[in-house]
Amino acid sequence: MTNSSLKQTVSRRTFIKTAGAVAVASGIAPQFAGSARAASRKTLKILQWNHFVPAFDEWFNKVFVKEWGEKNNTDVLVTNIAMTSIESRAATEIAKKQGHDLCMFLSPPASYEDYVVDTRDVYAECERRYGKPLEIATRSTYNPVTKKYFGFSDSYVPDPVNYRKDLWEEAGVVPSSWDAIREGGRKIKKLHGIPVGIGMSNELDSSMALRSILAAFGASEQTADGRPCLKSAQSLEALKYAKALYQETMTDEIFSWDASSNNRLMLAGNGSLTLNAISITRTGESEKIPLANKIALGIPARGPAAQLGVMHLMNAYVIWKFSRNIDGAKKFLVDLAGESRNAFIASGFYNLPTYPQLISDVNTLIGHDPKATPPDKYKIFTDAAKWTINVGYPGYANAAIDEIWKSWLIPRMFADAASGRLSPEAALDLYAGQSIKIFDKWRIQHKV
Repeated sequence: MTNSSLKQTVSRRTFIKTAGAVAVASGIAPQFAGSARAASRKTLKILQWNHFVPAFDEWFNKVFVKEWGEKNNTDVLVTNIAMTSIESRAATEIAKKQGHDLCMFLSPPASYEDYVVDTRDVYAECERRYGKPLEIATRSTYNPVTKKYFGFSDSYVPDPVNYRKDLWEEAGVVPSSWDAIREGGRKIKKLHGIPVGIGMSNELDSSMALRSILAAFGASEQTADGRPCLKSAQSLEALKYAKALYQETMTDEIFSWDASSNNRLMLAGNGSLTLNAISITRTGESEKIPLANKIALGIPARGPAAQLGVMHLMNAYVIWKFSRNIDGAKKFLVDLAGESRNAFIASGFYNLPTYPQLISDVNTLIGHDPKATPPDKYKIFTDAAKWTINVGYPGYANAAIDEIWKSWLIPRMFADAASGRLSPEAALDLYAGQSIKIFDKWRIQHKV
C-alpha cells in the first residue's frame, strides 16, 4: 500500500469513527442518524391499504414518501391494496419469505410475532424525540409475555356514533346510551321505517361495534392478565340486548354487510344510526351530499358498566424478518410518527396520532373545520384517547385475540343470537368454548 493510499484509508477510518462518536454523543441510535452519502441508493417497499380518505394517500405517496426518499437516498415503493386483501397478502409474503419491508395492518397483528422484527428501538427513539405514546398504541403492539414489540403504531381511528340528528330530535331522544339507542331507534323505525344499522357480519365494522357493546356491558374476551373470559353474565346480557335491538330497530341486511355497507346506508338516507369512523361524514362532504350535514357525531354510547368504544382501526406497521432494509424501515416509522400533524390534516382528522403531543393546535383544527357543518362537528375527538380502547381490552392484544378477530368469532356469536339461529345462552356457550380452545393453542406456544 502506498503512503498516499495509507493516508486515505486512515482518513476515511477517522471520519467514520468520528461520525459514529458524534451520533452516539448526540443520543441518536446509528440506524436513525442517517448517513452523509450512501454508497448506493436503497429501496424501501411498503404495503398498506387504500385509505378511505383519498387525500391521505395523495399526501403519503406523493409528498411525504417522495421527500423522505430524497432525504434518505432511498426509492420508496408504496403498494396500496383493498383493506380486505391485507391478511392474504401478508400470508403469501410470509410463505415466500419475500415481499415488502413494511406492512401496515388495521388491527393488532399479534399472531405474526414470530415473523417480524422487534420494534422496541423504534418506540424508544420516538419517545426520545416526541415523548410517550398513548397506551392504546403499546397495548396493540406489545406482548407482555414474550416482552416483544411485534409492531409499531403511529395512529389510530376512533369509532364514534354517527346519527341523523333531525330524526333523533324528532323522536325526542339523545343517543347517548344503549338504552336510548334502543328506545329512539324503535320510535324512528315506527315513524319513518328507517332502521338503526349496526352490522352483525363477518367484516371489520361489525367486529368493532359489537366489541363496543360488550365493553359497555362490562364484558370482554379476556381478563387484564390475558385469560379467556368471554363466557360471563355480562356477555349474556349484551347478547340479549343485541337481539332486542335487532328485532325492534334493525333489518336482516345487517347479517350480510361488508365494511362500507353502513356508509352507504347512512348517506342514502336509509339509516338512523350506526357506529363508524368519520368516513361517512367526510365522504358526504367531499361528494356534496346534502344529507351529510344532518349526520351528527357522538362519543360511544353508555352501557350498564362503561362508556367506551373499541377503536375503529389501529394502524399497526410490522417489519418482516426477511425485509431487505430493516434499518430504513425503522427510520421511516420514526419519521412518519414525527409527521403526525400533517397526517392528521391530510386524513381529514381520520387518523388520530398515538403521539398527540405533536399536534399542539388540535383543538383549533377540529373546532373550526371549514368543510364541516357545523364547523365544530369533529370536536368530540378532543378527548378520544379517554374513550377509545384497544382490541383485547382490558388486556393487551395478543395472538389469541388476533385469531379470534380473524375467525370473526364475535360477529358470528352476535348474529346467531340476534337472528334466533341459537338462543343467546347457546350462542355464548358455543363461541366461548371456541375462544378457550384458541387461547389454549397459543398458550402452548407461550404467546399468551
